[in-house]
Amino acid sequence: MKKICGSNQSGRSMIEMLGVLAIIGVLSVGGISGYSKAMAKYKVNKTLDQLSMLITNIRTLYANQVSYEGLNGKAAVGFELVSQDMAPGVTLGTTPSDEPSLVNPFNGKVTIAATTDKTGFAISYAGLDRQACVAIATADWGGSASSGLVSIKITKEYTWSGTNKLPITLVTAGTECASASDNTIVWTYN
Repeated sequence: MKKICGSNQSGRSMIEMLGVLAIIGVLSVGGISGYSKAMAKYKVNKTLDQLSMLITNIRTLYANQVSYEGLNGKAAVGFELVSQDMAPGVTLGTTPSDEPSLVNPFNGKVTIAATTDKTGFAISYAGLDRQACVAIATADWGGSASSGLVSIKITKEYTWSGTNKLPITLVTAGTECASASDNTIVWTYN
C-alpha cells in the first residue's frame, strides 16, 4: 500500500490565530485607555505648573511696583514671564507688535491682564474639559486671602468672603464645570 498523503501539518490553526488576535485587541484597548488617562493627567499637571510659574513670575516682577499697570500678554512675553510652549511662534524677550496668542496645554486661550483698578492681575485659561476644570479649580491655590488670591471664577465668582466661598469643593466644581470641552477659569490676584 502506498501512502498517498504523507504530510504532517505544522503551524497554527485559524482558531488559535483568532484567539491571539482577540488578546492583542483587548490589550491594545487597555493600553490606549491608559495612555489617554495619562495624557489627561499630564496636561492638568502641566497647566498647574504653568499657572504657578506665571503667578510667581508676575508677582516677582511687580514686587516693587505700586500697580500692575501695563500687564498684558505682550508684557508677559517681553519680560519672559510665560514659558515658550505658551507662546508658540513668538520669541520670548521681545515685545510683539500685536497681543500674542498665548495657549494652555489644552490648546485653549490664555489671557493675562491687570485688573481695572490696576491693584491686581487676572489670568484666564479657556478650553478646559470638565475633568481638567474640576481638577484645576480644586487645586490648592492658597489657604487664605494672604496668599494673594482674591477670587476664582468659573461661572460664578468665588472669594474668601461672601456667598460663594473659597476653596472650591469637588461637588461645586463638578457643577460649575458642566461643559464638556469649553470651560474657562479666571484667577484674580493682588
